[in-house]
Amino acid sequence: MRTYLMKLGAASLLAIAAMSPAHAGGNSVVTGADYSNGKSIFESGKGNVPACNSCHGPDGLGDDNLGTPRVAGQVFQFLHKQLDDYANDLRQDTVMYVMNANAKGLEPNDRRDVAAYMNSLGKVDSGKQLRVAHGGSDMAALKDMGTELGQSHIGKVMVLYGIPERGIPSCYACHGFNGRGVEPMYPKINEQKFGFLVQQLKNFRDGSRANDPMSQMRNVAKNMTDEDILNVATYLTQAPRTTMGSSRVPPEMLP
Repeated sequence: MRTYLMKLGAASLLAIAAMSPAHAGGNSVVTGADYSNGKSIFESGKGNVPACNSCHGPDGLGDDNLGTPRVAGQVFQFLHKQLDDYANDLRQDTVMYVMNANAKGLEPNDRRDVAAYMNSLGKVDSGKQLRVAHGGSDMAALKDMGTELGQSHIGKVMVLYGIPERGIPSCYACHGFNGRGVEPMYPKINEQKFGFLVQQLKNFRDGSRANDPMSQMRNVAKNMTDEDILNVATYLTQAPRTTMGSSRVPPEMLP
């Protein structure tokens, strides 16, 4: 029995590795990606496709005023999938209404290259110390603007433990501690822009976004109230990358 379980565990690890042959870790180089091409597209665009940084910011940290998300440091496989989904109309851009056209304007290798480049942004410097690249929203500024916010302490409980009796699992279960992402499927949702988090959860809830694998997010969001969504987004946008009581940076954030 023990031998069988060991073989099963090894097979599972091999299966996971096979799902992500090009990208082994958070800061690993994506095999076959042309980072210089990705950087050029991000900073200057290509053909009729505008520069990514014109909406997502010079460092890829997103913009609450525009409703655009943080893309810096996001899981490569997730970014690549979203660009392909936009290009194939499997996801509709309901924020700026430009991503479908932009993705269609890029060749498949361009989408891979720019996804790889965005994944590399805001990680570490040569001394392996995290850059000051916090992508979370300025909650005080949003409050001053009259934006409705949630309660972070309630959101934290939901993120870490969920509300099982209401069919709401913890975000931790799929997205890792504090939503810092689990490759190759689950994106980083911590330090994401507040407004974007709120909008996407509502989109999953009403079905206007339906490109989530196995309908996982739609099945979660359908059980969330507006208050739940505000609470979760309020916590996640400021959720730290490190665990409580430790300043250790997770291995996937190191090169």
